[in-house]
Amino acid sequence: MSARLGILLSGRGSTYDNLVAQIAAGRLDAEIALVVSSRRSAGGLARAAAHGHPTAVLREADAIDQAFAASGAELIAMCGWMRYWDPPPRWHERVVNVHPSLLPSFAGKGFYGHHVHEAVLAHGCKLTGCSVHLVQGDYDTGPLLAQRAVPVHSDDDPDSLAARVQQAERDLYPAVIQALITGRMRRQGRHYWIDDPDPAPTDS
Repeated sequence: MSARLGILLSGRGSTYDNLVAQIAAGRLDAEIALVVSSRRSAGGLARAAAHGHPTAVLREADAIDQAFAASGAELIAMCGWMRYWDPPPRWHERVVNVHPSLLPSFAGKGFYGHHVHEAVLAHGCKLTGCSVHLVQGDYDTGPLLAQRAVPVHSDDDPDSLAARVQQAERDLYPAVIQALITGRMRRQGRHYWIDDPDPAPTDS
């Protein structure tokens, strides 16, 4: 099973590039349908050109919706998208984002990138991490699909903490997208979890 994956980005496109690498390695059953950037100067557009993926520069909600529909995208992954977009009903439960904290902490407008890591350190947190969630409603408020915790070290600065969180993101985000593609994501109310494909054997 393979899915056509749409990408939303505003910056360098490192998260998008990781998804491309996972596809090439056979760990993510997807093909890139369209890369949409909110900024013509975004470095992610150059990455997309190098990969041979179609691109568009769009900022308005209706235009984004129509472009992804025309591309045949089945899922949409936000990869550093810096504009508000509440997906219309046709994309219900089909748009995901990865956020660099353990939601609902350090969330909302203005909490992105190093702003999050600086706030985590300022609050003296002992744990942080990343969260993959569905995109709906206000910033970072959609249902959580998965989270991964990362320790905060006493000698961390925003750069060292960001590097540790980004490594967790590189592992978790494609794994969640793959679970959605393969139908391994389960739901009960607002609670989601990924079925274990290889459950541990039980004693008989």
